[in-house]
Amino acid sequence: MEEMIKFITEHRSVCGIEPICRILQIAPSTYHLHLAKQNDPSKRSIGVRRDDVLKPEIERVFNANRRVYGARKLWHQMKREGFSIARCTVERLMWDLGLRGVIRGKIQQTTKSNKADICPQDLVNRQFKVSAPNRLWVSDFTYVSTWQGFVYVAFVIDAYARRIVGWRASRTPHTAFVLDALEQALYERNPVQKSGLIHHSDRGSQYVSIKYTERLADAGVEPSVGSVGDRYDNALAETINGLYKAEVIHRKGSWKSFEEVEIATLEWVNWFNHQRLFEPIGDIPPAEAEENYYAALDKIPKAA
Repeated sequence: MEEMIKFITEHRSVCGIEPICRILQIAPSTYHLHLAKQNDPSKRSIGVRRDDVLKPEIERVFNANRRVYGARKLWHQMKREGFSIARCTVERLMWDLGLRGVIRGKIQQTTKSNKADICPQDLVNRQFKVSAPNRLWVSDFTYVSTWQGFVYVAFVIDAYARRIVGWRASRTPHTAFVLDALEQALYERNPVQKSGLIHHSDRGSQYVSIKYTERLADAGVEPSVGSVGDRYDNALAETINGLYKAEVIHRKGSWKSFEEVEIATLEWVNWFNHQRLFEPIGDIPPAEAEENYYAALDKIPKAA
């Protein structure tokens, strides 16, 4: 209807209102009523006026979250900000505004395993739900095509709240760069030696290398490697990789340089940890989930 009203307004000086309305099969009174509502918002219905208020807020929240949220996450974020709004309303207004969240593509295999390598046991067995932070870390890396060649990006994720605790970008997929991501995680989290923390990865040669295995041993972290060797053995890390590719990499047509990818990854990791809503942890950001865990610990009475 809005398009029809706009068309009539644009051509009425040439063709006249009634002849256009006759062709479009719309009553002239309907046109005049819509025009009056456009000129005087107070004449609009309560629902339409509420939509006029909500639309800029929906667009603001969508833009503030990197334009990646679909209706469900946008609805949860609106509720977190105090808006009383139904999910169907968010879906309808997003459609009106032409807003659409990103869609994940299919998973790409990056690491290559050598069946002759001696690997640690699988201590996870595809069970990625843990009761506290620093109980299970998962690692994997992916790649990005740029004008200057491939850029490889590695992540270390704490399974409790899906928080990215270490990451690194590199021009080569050698062991050193995934080791750098691990070093960042160890520095940031400073896990207690022999506390039961498990580090899980796929059977990629970088993760079962002597250097990587020795660093885990030095830090008192138990190594774990998927036993079957398919993507389900490291499904949580594959999920984070998929989100990264969908929410950062695939949204831009082409990447020029290593530096461009590195800066974009830094910005995304910060947003992911502190703002992105994650359904498996209650549609809250990873950092908030960890804060809630430690706040609940503080409330437990200390033994005498």
